[in-house]
Amino acid sequence: MRTPNNERLTSDIADAAGAGKSAPERRCILSGEHGARDALIRLAISPDGLVLPDPLAKAPGRGAWIGVTRAVLEEAMAKGRLRGALARAFKGAPLTVPEDLPQKVDDALVRVLLDRLGLEMRAGALILGSDRIAEHARSGRVALLLHAADASEDGTRKLDQAWRVGREAEGTGERGIRLPLDRAALSVALGRDNVVHLALAGDAAAERIRAILARLLHFRGLAAADDDGEPVTGPPRFPVSAGNEAD
Repeated sequence: MRTPNNERLTSDIADAAGAGKSAPERRCILSGEHGARDALIRLAISPDGLVLPDPLAKAPGRGAWIGVTRAVLEEAMAKGRLRGALARAFKGAPLTVPEDLPQKVDDALVRVLLDRLGLEMRAGALILGSDRIAEHARSGRVALLLHAADASEDGTRKLDQAWRVGREAEGTGERGIRLPLDRAALSVALGRDNVVHLALAGDAAAERIRAILARLLHFRGLAAADDDGEPVTGPPRFPVSAGNEAD
C-alpha cells in the first residue's frame, strides 16, 4: 500500500541524483561504492567518542560516509558491520554508536531540509499561499512546486495544472512533489500558519531543495514514481559490499 510519503513523486527527484556529478566523491563505508559528496551522509565523532550524523559535513576531524538506506543501516548495526566499518574509518579511535543512530540521521536530514526552506524563504525565493503560487506558476515563474504530505488532492491538482500551463507542459501529467512532511511540520518550521503548498522561484534554489530532498527520500528507501505508479530512476542506490573511506 502506498503512503503519502511516496505518493506519485515527480521525476524531478531523480534529477537531483545527477546534480552533483562534478562534485567531489566519497566512498560509502558500508557498500564500498562511490557517490557525490552531497548525496551521501557524513558521520563524525564527538569529543567523547559518540558517533553522530553530520549532514552539513562541517564537524572537525575525520569523518565516515554512508550512502545506504535506513533499512540497510539498521541491518548493518544489528550484524555488527557498521561498528567494524567505523573502527576502520576512524583508525581504531574509541567510539560509541547510539542505538537510535538511524533515527538521529533521519531527524538530521529533515532538519537540513526545513532549515534550507527557511533560508530560501528569507532570501525571497520561497513562495507560499495557493493564490500566489498559482499566479507565479501560470506565468512560468515557478521552478519547483511542493505539496505537504497531507495536502488535499483537489488543491494539489489545481496548482499542478497551473504549473504545467506556465511550463508549457500541458498534457504531460507533470506534477509537483509531495513532501514527506505534513502541514504542521512545515508551518512550525517556517513560522507561518497552515503551510500546505510551497514553490521555489529560481532554478538555483530549486536545485538546492531537490538535492536535499533526494538524500532524505533515499535514506528512507522511497523512490520516485510516475503518474501510473511505475518506479522511475531515483537517487543512486549503493549495494552492500566491503569497503571504507573517511575524511
